[in-house]
This record gives sequence, C-alpha cells and structure tokens, in this order.
Amino acid sequence: MTRIITQEKARQGGWGRHGLRILIAALLLSFVAWGGAEIYGRMIDTTATVEPGSVSSR
Repeated sequence: MTRIITQEKARQGGWGRHGLRILIAALLLSFVAWGGAEIYGRMIDTTATVEPGSVSSR
C-alpha cells in the first residue's frame, strides 16, 4: 500500500532561524572585509597631494 505524505511533511526542512543567522553572519563578515580593504587602500595610496601655496609660479 502506498503511503500518501503531505507536501509540508515531505520537505527537507525550512530555513528557520539557523538559515537567518548564517545569512546575517555572512553579511557582517563581508562588511568587515570591505572595511579592511578600504582602510588598506587608503594606507597604500601613494598619490602626491599638492597643498595650496606650495606650487611656485614662474
């Protein structure tokens, strides 16, 4: 005899709080990595800045 299983019971599992925690943790880690890259990019910026009055006019 074939058993009839409803769609709700046949599902593997819901996302629930566990999936939400993983998504939030991944988002926070990506913000930390982005911030680290921004700080590192500003530290290695080697473009010369010209201050007003330092350029001599001839």
